[in-house]
Amino acid sequence: MSTNKTYEYTPNYAIHPGEILEETINSRGISKSELAERCGLSAKTVSLIVNCKAPVTPETALQLEKVLGISADIWNNLDSNYRLFDARNKSLIEFEQWVDWIKRFPLKILKQKSVISDPKDVSRTVNELLSFFGVANRDAWNEYYGKIAVSFRKSPSYESDPGSIAAWLRMVEILAQDIEAEPYNANKFRESLSNIRNLTKEEPEILEPEIRRLCNESGVSFVLLKEFPKTRLHGATRWISKHNAMLALTVRYRYEGQFWFSFFHEAAHILLHERSRVFIDHESPRIGDLEDEADKFAADFLIPPEEYQRFTDIGNYSRKAIIDFSESINISPGIVVGRLQHDKELHFSQLAHIKKRFVVID
Repeated sequence: MSTNKTYEYTPNYAIHPGEILEETINSRGISKSELAERCGLSAKTVSLIVNCKAPVTPETALQLEKVLGISADIWNNLDSNYRLFDARNKSLIEFEQWVDWIKRFPLKILKQKSVISDPKDVSRTVNELLSFFGVANRDAWNEYYGKIAVSFRKSPSYESDPGSIAAWLRMVEILAQDIEAEPYNANKFRESLSNIRNLTKEEPEILEPEIRRLCNESGVSFVLLKEFPKTRLHGATRWISKHNAMLALTVRYRYEGQFWFSFFHEAAHILLHERSRVFIDHESPRIGDLEDEADKFAADFLIPPEEYQRFTDIGNYSRKAIIDFSESINISPGIVVGRLQHDKELHFSQLAHIKKRFVVID
């Protein structure tokens, strides 16, 4: 898994080109004033460079190359490395003041996921979080991920933590981007959904690789990731590129009925709704026409409404009747039990043993 982290060697020091320049002219017996004259620079400019208070510009580097015979590339590289080192140090000093910002994220689990190294090292943690989210600063984070956080503050999911939601979403985005999927094809995705529905009677260890394969072939990257603390998430969808969508699930309640309903609910967002939207589905009641539409799609795709109506009109919910009905529509009986429980046709304790449990293994 890639988390946009870099592991290049970063020295904890850098040499200003002025130090090298001073050593060079001293070893050659050249005074600052002579160097200034031979380079066509003012004495003040040379003094500022030697005292590490001014940069070596590309023009100055070319002048030094002619006068001292040391490549302009060397002077430029020295100056560039020093400027970068100086900017990095200033950022780290600034990051020390961002204690409140990092507290909004689930640092413990992000450390377990190797996103951050040491939560006690504030500046390093800030730097690693920015790299993880793929943003340059807090303003960029607020613009890109903060909007999602704001939407959750306005939603009934007030018990959810926006920082944890953003971190989970970013993690599944990264996992999805690492998946090689074909370009999205809506017709192929619909066909894949029908084939995936036919898998509901299979065991979980068979399901996951087949769902991944069928989704990938139609341009959708399928990700399973446990929910992070204080997220209360079922799943999410978003377009991760021009040609590929992401469908992510947490398996929050572990029972097959919730898993399959969440899967087809998220699939509806990809099939039916605009690509610019990010859909995050949580425990609170879903609100809005798009969510209602996705709910209906999922319910009807799993159990055809005409067939379900005929079955419930009869009202025989014995174990045998449910299994026979499930066989007639080629679906796992646990899904039918879950639907009947949701619709209060059955108590949640009735026939619960029929429902298979799914477990996400990190």
